[in-house]
Amino acid sequence: MVMLFNKDQSVIARHIKNAISEGEINEKSNMQILHNTQYKYRPTQIYNLDVIISVGYHVKSQQGVQFRRWATSVLKDYLVKGFAVNQNRLDHYNDLKDVVALMSRTIAFQNQLSTHEYSGLFTVISDYVYALDTLDHYDYQTLTVKKTTTKQKFHATYENAMQAIQALKKKFGESAWFANEKDESFKSSIGQIYQTFGGVDLYPSVEEKAATLLYLVIKNHSFTDGNKRIAAMLFLWFMEKNGILYAADGHKRIADNTLVALTLMIAESKSDEKDIMVKVVVNLINQDNQ
Repeated sequence: MVMLFNKDQSVIARHIKNAISEGEINEKSNMQILHNTQYKYRPTQIYNLDVIISVGYHVKSQQGVQFRRWATSVLKDYLVKGFAVNQNRLDHYNDLKDVVALMSRTIAFQNQLSTHEYSGLFTVISDYVYALDTLDHYDYQTLTVKKTTTKQKFHATYENAMQAIQALKKKFGESAWFANEKDESFKSSIGQIYQTFGGVDLYPSVEEKAATLLYLVIKNHSFTDGNKRIAAMLFLWFMEKNGILYAADGHKRIADNTLVALTLMIAESKSDEKDIMVKVVVNLINQDNQ
């Protein structure tokens, strides 16, 4: 680390000590004492990657700046391009999540970050950790519905949904097959999101209704052509009408490429996976995404 960041050993040691005292890294799990035979078995401290990252986000040197720029670009690439998982390295998933979480904590501890260099980085990292946690809960079937919106400003009907679809039809050249209903299943999909049991809504929140609508329109194949496009449009339409499409700062709760991926995932899912698909969607549009 002295060579990597071009700083004296005393400076590196001070940053490590501060990171430990502030609870940013755990001493026992991130350091190990080895006996170096080259120096007559003198005890030598060995540090793992978490410590290097922590020091890299604190040290003030030109090499430290270069390190942080590199780390930032890697994280943004993961977020924009997606994380390519090698099937033989799935065991490293939790390691990746831990490293990203550590970087999030490190930035939170740092008081003198350059606005130009780190603009929005904390949000990027936090969002990525949230996405990894959501995948983790999905893998272990522990996803739950939480932090949703119970107050509903808008009630979808077959009639107003069809009006919205007709507006979309113009965008796609008014094909005779696009949005052509094959049966009554679309009307049933609209009604199903308002189903009750014993006087209680089966889908009590706006997010659950939106997610269920997306799922049903995709899976029921109610139209001769355009089912996935119609489902995605109605999903956004329903969220917008109920005032939850955008967060308080103006960004969409769900990115366009994420919606595309979810639409395709639902289309390929099995019929007995409906509940988990709905929960995945809800977790990606709930109030944690404000």
